[in-house]
Amino acid sequence: MVKKTREDALATRDALLTAALQTFRERGVAHTRLSDVAARAGVTRGAIYWHFKDKAELFAAVCERGTLPVEALLAEASRTVQRDPLATVKQLALMALKQLAGHADTQAMFDVIFHKCEFTDELAPVVAKNDADRSACLTQVQALFEQAVAVGQLPAHTDTFLATQGMHAYMVGLMHEWVLTPGSYDLAACAEPLLDTYLAGLMQRPPRCP
Repeated sequence: MVKKTREDALATRDALLTAALQTFRERGVAHTRLSDVAARAGVTRGAIYWHFKDKAELFAAVCERGTLPVEALLAEASRTVQRDPLATVKQLALMALKQLAGHADTQAMFDVIFHKCEFTDELAPVVAKNDADRSACLTQVQALFEQAVAVGQLPAHTDTFLATQGMHAYMVGLMHEWVLTPGSYDLAACAEPLLDTYLAGLMQRPPRCP
């Protein structure tokens, strides 16, 4: 009986997350009420408060469910010495783009974050966590670019901070625009040559330290 209750609770939580993602995408986060999510999930409003204290916590859980698996791999890769740091950067970025291209829930989550979300005071805790995660990610990518300088894959004068900012902007731009019009091209098939373009330019003409 206890096991069934636990399974029921997990099923309800999953239904709420699915309903929240769909409703956020249709109405936008700011215009979505918890009662809208409850109705879509077929549960009472009280069921939401059993699992989430407010909309910010619900939104954070939706984002966490769609987190790209490459984040943990990136953290590990940046902590260890890589024989081919640029290849590591490329493979992790490639995984991220293919994950986006191949999973509808990931596409929906990025669509919400990019186009359907106003980061108001209500979502301040989510913004703070996203900022911390972004900072950690950029630090990890920069560590790999520094390894690339150390092994001679990038010139010694490379400004790894600017190289990291450029890589981040390139990835976000690709994701942002593709999610707007996913039928415009096959992201999974084109991801590798797109990444090769940025990395080839970085090797030939990297941003330089002053």
